[in-house]
Order: sequence, then structure tokens, then C-alpha cells
Amino acid sequence: MQHLRRLLEIENSELARLLRFSLYGLETSLKKAQAEFSDDPGAKICDEVLQELCHLLQPSTVAPLNNITSTNELKLTRLRDEFNDDKELTLYLGNSPLQSQIDSDLWNEIQRKLLRIPEDVATYWRQHALNLAQEAGAIQDNSNLYQLPFIRDEIIYPGLSGSVNVQGLQLSQNEITHGQESSDMYLLAYMVTLLTKLIEIEPDLHHALKSIFSFDVVSLHSKPEQRTQYIETLSDRFQRIQKAEENAYPLLTLRAWIDMDEAIHSLIFVPPAERYSWWGKLQQESRRILKKVADKANNAGYDVRIRQLSGLYADICAFTKDDLQLDCGGTPGEVLTCLRVYARINQEECLGRVIFRTLR
Repeated sequence: MQHLRRLLEIENSELARLLRFSLYGLETSLKKAQAEFSDDPGAKICDEVLQELCHLLQPSTVAPLNNITSTNELKLTRLRDEFNDDKELTLYLGNSPLQSQIDSDLWNEIQRKLLRIPEDVATYWRQHALNLAQEAGAIQDNSNLYQLPFIRDEIIYPGLSGSVNVQGLQLSQNEITHGQESSDMYLLAYMVTLLTKLIEIEPDLHHALKSIFSFDVVSLHSKPEQRTQYIETLSDRFQRIQKAEENAYPLLTLRAWIDMDEAIHSLIFVPPAERYSWWGKLQQESRRILKKVADKANNAGYDVRIRQLSGLYADICAFTKDDLQLDCGGTPGEVLTCLRVYARINQEECLGRVIFRTLR
């Protein structure tokens, strides 16, 4: 515990922030498991573990010990409270309240949650968050941004300076090799890299990839072995596409792209990100390329149809297999996200897979 505390106390450390988010995820997972397995022989020790985690994550553990001003008081308290109280946001994010205990973490947590909701709602909240931050003595700062390599430049969300100092997040072409920007493989390569980086900094990410675990969605931060398996599968499926492209066999390429698209869309939140959110649009880039690959197969003389499954689950369940259900997000009885497209390839039916909202 001593070394954990020392790392958490380091200011402006990405490693400290990653550790803090991981500990929050562990705390949440243990609480949920404890409620489910109340008679477990480890329940009493689990209480003690949770107490240690709570003490470790107290704001005082990340603040200078000689700071006379109270470090427990958030400057962005109003932002936190209004965000937690917004009933519309719970439709997209579920009922989990914000977990952060310090202003910089709170800013990042809120901004990352906004990437999962419809763009019009997110646009309102980004401006409202900036207004409330300014009231607390902070200003927007686009000069201090954590960069993620991608094929385009994009400020995902700004940082702050003044009373609150925190990095924002940016997609950047600075660290990539130029010259093949129009290549779908080039886009896919950097999407795999981007998703891997996002997994490192986003503690709320889950996976629903059937080849790893078929019975439920799994937190990537409370299950590090599954996180490793997911990243390895993502890389393996990318390599399969590379080999298929080299062989120039349309159906082999198509099947590899369907598997790759499934892996990308199986990286989810609970509830899943809204289709027209930042996350939804990023993942749809894979599905856009998949449609082009299917068109190439049709042009080569094969009979190929693919279908992204949406709408009422009762209307599409005949085209799916091994679906998952959640009791949050979306509308009861409707598909929340299409993990794997339905495909018909030369009269062979390849069933899709979805997550849908229960009717309860």
C-alpha cells in the first residue's frame, strides 16, 4: 500500500491517474460482487479491503501534506452536482454517479462520459461545463493536451488552467507516418492503436467479444487478464486482414473484416455508447469500410449482403445468435448496439450478435 500511495501522490502523472482510475474500478467491482455474494466466506475480509481502498483514494493522498487549505473541497462541486442530477444523462450513462474526488479527475471523467452521448446533448454540456469551470476560476486551455496518434487532428476535449490545471485530450497526426491517408488499412491500423490507447485511460470500458467470453459484458479494468486477451485478439484480427488483403481473395477478406468489425464494436460501455456519439461515430468508421469490402465482393461476382441490426429485438432476433441483454440504457425491448453484423454470403447465412434492453 505504501508504494501505491506514493505513486498516487505524484502530481501531473499519467501513471498516477491510471492507477487511481483502476482502483476506482476495483472498488466498484468489489462492492457489486459483495452485494451479489453476501454469504461468500471472503465477505468480511472484503470489507477490510474496501476500507483500505477508500482510505487510499481519499483526496488527501494526492495533495501536498503541508497544504494549509483544505484539499477535500472541490472547486468544480457545482459541475459535479448538476451533472449527477441531470436525468437526461442517466438515459445514456446509467445511474452511476461520478467517482472522481479531485477536480482534475472530475473534469476528465465528465468529458469522457460526454463522448458516449448524442452529439447535440454533448455539445450543450461541453459549453455548460466550461461556463461552470470559469465561474470556479478556471479557463479553457488548448495548449495542454494529451495526444493520441490518429490519421487526423482533432481536439476531443479541452484542458483547463487557472484554479484547475488539467490536460485535455487530442487526436494528433504528429507521431504518424504520412503518405497513405486514403488507405482503409492505414485507417484501421491507427484505429487499433487508438482503441488500445483509449483502453489504457478509460476505466469504464468493457468488452462483449464472444471469442473471449460469451456470457456477459466484462470490465476491462477489473479483469486485467481479459483486457490483455481483448487487445491480443484485436491485433490478431488486424493481422488476419493484412494477410487476406495480400492474397486478394474477396471472400476471405470479407470474413476477416466482419471479424475485425465485431472486435471493434465489442468494445463497449454499460450502457453502450449512443450510435451518434463520438464513440459511436468512431466505431462506425469500421462499419463504413466493411460495407465497401462487401461491395467489392459483389462486384467480383459473389452474392453478398450484410445488415447492421437495430430496432426492436423481436424483429431481428431470427438473424442473431448468443445475444446479450442489459437492464439499462435505451428503450426496453430495443437493440442497444450491434456487435456483429448479419451476413449472407453466397446463400450461406452468418448470424449476427447484439446487445438488447430487457423488457423489465
